Amino acid sequence: MKIKRRDFLKMAGSAAIGSTALTGYSAERIQESFDPLNEKGIHPSLEKDHPFIFIDSCMQIWPDAQFQDAHRYGATSYAVTAWDPHLDLDLALEGLMFWHLIARKYPDLSIVYTVEDITKAKNDKKATLLLVSQCGDFIGYKIHRIAVFYRLGLRMMIPAYSLSNRICGGCLDRTDQGLTSFGKLVVAECNRIGLLLDCSHLGKRSSFDIIGHSQDPVVFSHSCTKALAENPRNITDEQIKACAAKNGIIGLSPWGPMVMKTGQIKRPTVDDFIDHIDHAAQILGSTDNIGVGTDMSLGTYPDHEYDPWGSPVYKDVTGTYDKYVTSNIRSPLRMVEGFSNYAEVLNFVEKLEKRGYSNSDVQKILGLNYLRVFGQVWK
Repeated sequence: MKIKRRDFLKMAGSAAIGSTALTGYSAERIQESFDPLNEKGIHPSLEKDHPFIFIDSCMQIWPDAQFQDAHRYGATSYAVTAWDPHLDLDLALEGLMFWHLIARKYPDLSIVYTVEDITKAKNDKKATLLLVSQCGDFIGYKIHRIAVFYRLGLRMMIPAYSLSNRICGGCLDRTDQGLTSFGKLVVAECNRIGLLLDCSHLGKRSSFDIIGHSQDPVVFSHSCTKALAENPRNITDEQIKACAAKNGIIGLSPWGPMVMKTGQIKRPTVDDFIDHIDHAAQILGSTDNIGVGTDMSLGTYPDHEYDPWGSPVYKDVTGTYDKYVTSNIRSPLRMVEGFSNYAEVLNFVEKLEKRGYSNSDVQKILGLNYLRVFGQVWK
């Protein structure tokens, strides 16, 4: 299977077909049986909603997702990667607008523009789509494009996706170039219009540069702690502290390769994931700057495509996990045991409480911290 987000529009007619009569969380529907080892990104529906606002700060949705059930999985807001990284303006725009079509077709999903959109969705037992770009390549050298995309609903952006570009350095590239001169203009424009900057996938120097130059808080939407897991996608204690010092959020991720501790060869568990939360909370002294970015998918994650002419060698993120756990990019085994689908957020909450986290801590980690930052940054 080789479906990309840019193929969404070709499939829109079929992808958007479904029951538009479903309203509210209590809607009854026979769902395809859930298999924890399936490769289709199917999530079990909760029989009863939980009281928490759960903002997943990083995830993907694919054309065969069960859009009509997304409001029943336990997430209030899906920070959906709105288009594939590295796309140009035209394809990025097409990707962004697809989500407006989905929101029109499915009454239990809506686009996020304000904090109130998220809280209202929770009260109405519905879910929201928070539109995110995992790369700033669509900007080109045209700063005004940022404001246009913000008006169309873009609310968070990673300036560079793992590889260095004209804005800043990526975390997997050979050099750690930092923020470019043009990149400083991008940061200033994001501050001006209220677009939240995300430092996940960035090089260490770039993240420090952006945190330093930004007048607003920034986030790491889906990273884990390098102190526990020496992975090139993870972040250091210094990065965590710098982000929190500007009132930002560290969105820790239950994606297995980033949770797998240095020297570990077994599939990590939700308890291993909470160890990363413990570490961040301990060095920061509170849970005020911690969130969750699952990196899960709704629908079938597509095969990676490779250039037959050869690809550059970048730092290895998944090699150890591929060897000892699974190399199947669609397998739920890629997530930690005990938090590999959205409904297991309840198991995650139970584990947090057993670790001694208060109800207030849990609320902040699941969503209230993000609501605070959204309210401070978005305009």
